[in-house]
Amino acid sequence: MMLTVRNLMVFFENALALNDFGMDVEKGEVVGVIGSNSAGKTTLMNTLSGLIIDMRIKEKRRGGERITVYGHISFNGEDITEMPPSERVKKGIVLSRERHPVFPESTIVENMRIAGYLRKKSEIQETMDYVFKLFPALVHLKTRKAGFLSGGEQQMLAVGMALVVRPVLLLLDEPLLGLSPMMQRILMDGIVSLNRESGITIVLSEQFARPILPLIDRGYVIENGMLSMAGTGAELMDNPEVKAAYFGV
Repeated sequence: MMLTVRNLMVFFENALALNDFGMDVEKGEVVGVIGSNSAGKTTLMNTLSGLIIDMRIKEKRRGGERITVYGHISFNGEDITEMPPSERVKKGIVLSRERHPVFPESTIVENMRIAGYLRKKSEIQETMDYVFKLFPALVHLKTRKAGFLSGGEQQMLAVGMALVVRPVLLLLDEPLLGLSPMMQRILMDGIVSLNRESGITIVLSEQFARPILPLIDRGYVIENGMLSMAGTGAELMDNPEVKAAYFGV
């Protein structure tokens, strides 16, 4: 098992954001975490990436809200529960956040070069070539400043910036948020192609179940910070509770 999460609990002061959450991710899978707004999806992604540790340190320094994490996270058999995000990135765990911050005054190419500052030029160029193959819509926009891109184009760039880091486990936090149905399909097709062609394991969180359930290997439904159900994409598609909650039927 590539990623194992057990009994994960995250508190912001006395507010419980994740409650005894558990999940498994096998190498090469596309796994979806589905839930409504404020269900705990972003907290989960921040905890898997280690970003929650940086948040905890910053809050403690400025005397802000207390962040407490319990439970166990292992990656390829190694306990990473308290591992800093920088060390997780070195191991290949890369997070592309919701509305991932791009550099608006820099072009698409410059953004990807900035993201790959720790990589060799040849590696950056190789990945950029692949990103333009994955998302052909970006090809004629290479020299356009990111601030002038549409929401969907910015999201494609955000995925490209994450790929330049060379992940083995790519975490995508609500990549479809705010996108049109057509752009959602384009982005999901690219994500699935990425998984099939490169073998990168992908975990994505989404509140839009309809576009992702047909394409994921397995899914976890999270409600109020708790795991409410799990199954294959097909099983969740056929589940009447999922249909009622996320499909409006």
